[in-house]
Formats: sequence, structure tokens, C-alpha cells
Amino acid sequence: MSPFPLDVQILQFHRFKARSIQLFNQAKTASDREKLPRPEDFVKALYTFDIGQNDIFFGLKAMSADQLVAEIPDMVNQLASAIQNLYREGGRTFWIHNTIPLGCMPLSVLSNPNPSPENIDEHGCVKDQNDICIEFNRQLKERVIQLRAELPEAAITYVDIYTAKYALTVNAKNLGYVDPFKFWYRHGEHNEFEWCGENSEVYYSPSCENPLKYVTWDGGHHSHAANQWVASHILNGSLSDPPVPISQACHRQPSSIIDSGVLLPDMFKPEPEACSQFL
Repeated sequence: MSPFPLDVQILQFHRFKARSIQLFNQAKTASDREKLPRPEDFVKALYTFDIGQNDIFFGLKAMSADQLVAEIPDMVNQLASAIQNLYREGGRTFWIHNTIPLGCMPLSVLSNPNPSPENIDEHGCVKDQNDICIEFNRQLKERVIQLRAELPEAAITYVDIYTAKYALTVNAKNLGYVDPFKFWYRHGEHNEFEWCGENSEVYYSPSCENPLKYVTWDGGHHSHAANQWVASHILNGSLSDPPVPISQACHRQPSSIIDSGVLLPDMFKPEPEACSQFL
């Protein structure tokens, strides 16, 4: 569904790096060079991956749950290949987000208008979709552990975005958000979701009166306010393996084992301002 799948993005990175270095070396003045990344910056950079959402969401539209689960090893190995590729290019620091609880996204709930009660959890999320996400994350974490052995100079941080965003859904109202399954971007006359190009009519969506109150803005993507909340709970390393803040992610750490379960609501208290410089 995306015109820029991961392999295309890697090719774009190669071109960007080569062209940047070429222009840097051709620059005639210091002021021109200051506008470009330095060749050594590519080694020092933090390479971030946020992976799995589109593969699972659109995979469920094209195949059965069992078929999709069978494809997970290939998805994970493609990510591993991309990281190995960047490692060969000099990349040494990687910050890898696991996938979100797709079953808690409004689009997933709208796609299941008459769900069986046993397939909806106590917070309103679609269980079977979240189960696939959990399995994806399990295999992703195992592959990350393998990559640490395969890439001895790399510092690879696995970040549990699933837990953060599930906790945000669970605690949305207590945190001051509206119902996490509501969103303000109206596609159809009755607020039903329509993919672009599905019909010839153009719908106008007014600006949201209070965007800070919404967890998602279109039912499929988290709002700025929600992502800022998530960032405040991952940058300090409390949901990372190894559990180091982003400021120390460039240092290779011994791997640690973190629980795969969802943290309880009372464990999510506002964090100190120590991470604010990264927001």
C-alpha cells in the first residue's frame, strides 16, 4: 500500500548519503559545509525504525490471520536485512520501536462493526488483532537479540511502543483525553471511514476545536498530543531493552529481559522533565 516500502527507503538513504558526502567535499566555503551533514555524522547518527503497523493492518485485509502470522518471520527478517545494510554503511546506533496495539485503533474497531463479545477485551480493543501484534513483537525482539550478536559494534535498543500506547488507550479518560475510539477527522456524512478515492465526493473536515484531547486524529494515526505523551514514557528508557535513556542509546549495553505484559495504569505517572530536551 505504501509507495515507499522499507527497501525503497534504504535505497533512498544510500543516495542521500552519497550525494551529501559528494556535496560536502565539493563545498568551497565553511558556510556551505555547515549546511550539509558531515561524513562522520552518518556513523554517529541514531537510526530509528517504527515498524509493523502497515504490514499487519493491510495484511489483515488481504489474508487470514493464520496466513499473516506465517508471514511474520519474513517481515522481521526484512527489517533485520535493512539494519545489516545500514551497519555495512557505518551505522552503529539503532532505536527500534515494536508495533502498536492495532486492535485499539478506532479504524480496527470500525472494521469490526458486530464483533463477537469474546473478541473484544475489557477496554474495547479487538483481541485477535492485538494477538497478532504481540506475536510480531515477540519475534521482532528475538531477532533484535540475534542482531546484537551478529553486529558486534552496534548498539541496538528495542523500544516497547505497544505497552506505552496500550496504556494510553486504557488510561485515556483519566489522562484528560476523550473516548480513545473517537476521532475528529470526518470522512463521510455519518463519520464513517472512507479510503481516498473510494468515491468521487470530496468531504470537508473542519479543524478540531481541541486537538489536545484526542488520542488519534483520523482513527489510524495518533495525534501530536498522544505521541508526545508516548515520547515522555519511552525516552527515559523505562520501556526499552536494554533499559537506557535515549541519551545513552549510542553506548552498547548488555541485553536485559523485560516483561512482555502491559504495565498497570498506576505505573504510568508523569515523568520528570529530564527528557524534555529530546521532545
